Amino acid sequence: MKWDWGAVRDFMPHFWDGLLVTLQALALGSLISFALGLVWALLMRTPSRWVRWPVGAVTEFVRDTPLLVQLFFLFYVLPEWGLTFSALTTGVFAIGLHYSTYTMQVYRAGIEAVPAGQWEAATALNLPWRRTWTAVILPQAVRRVVPALGNYVISMLKDTPLLMAITVLEMLGQARLFSQQHFQFTEPLTVIGVAFILVSYLASLLLRALERRLVR
Repeated sequence: MKWDWGAVRDFMPHFWDGLLVTLQALALGSLISFALGLVWALLMRTPSRWVRWPVGAVTEFVRDTPLLVQLFFLFYVLPEWGLTFSALTTGVFAIGLHYSTYTMQVYRAGIEAVPAGQWEAATALNLPWRRTWTAVILPQAVRRVVPALGNYVISMLKDTPLLMAITVLEMLGQARLFSQQHFQFTEPLTVIGVAFILVSYLASLLLRALERRLVR
């Protein structure tokens, strides 16, 4: 086997296109999972079982089915019902929805870790329900769960190659297409392997910096 730097040079324009798609899917998927996970967590704390039970059933179903199956369902089945979205939009939504069921549990643990005295103090001050959550509970809960949420960001990054199954040309999709066209597999696959390591490392550094800032 001989390493061909010419193949690397030819692949790089495709790599940058794939990296951009990967980062878009990661950023948007993370935002959806964090926001939707918080919504699930808050709904699960409502006193009405008619809210908790459907939310619990939906999140359990999503968590217990593979992400790849969900991607195929959203991309190939929904159009038969008249709901058609682009491949990237479908992939971003699927990743966000899938991981929101995990971030929900992270938020739940963070909320339950807030000392009971904080709830009692908010009640003693006669704070409205919304003010209690936004000013007292959630700021303390979020600081506790940032490390766990950061782990899911890395997991989402490593799951972005699944989007190739619904024709999204992220990094692995670009590498596979280039390899099939030029019959050179080692160079493009090595490049994206290194890229995943670097992006994961940079993401972990940013999350650690955010964690330190929140602690201060």
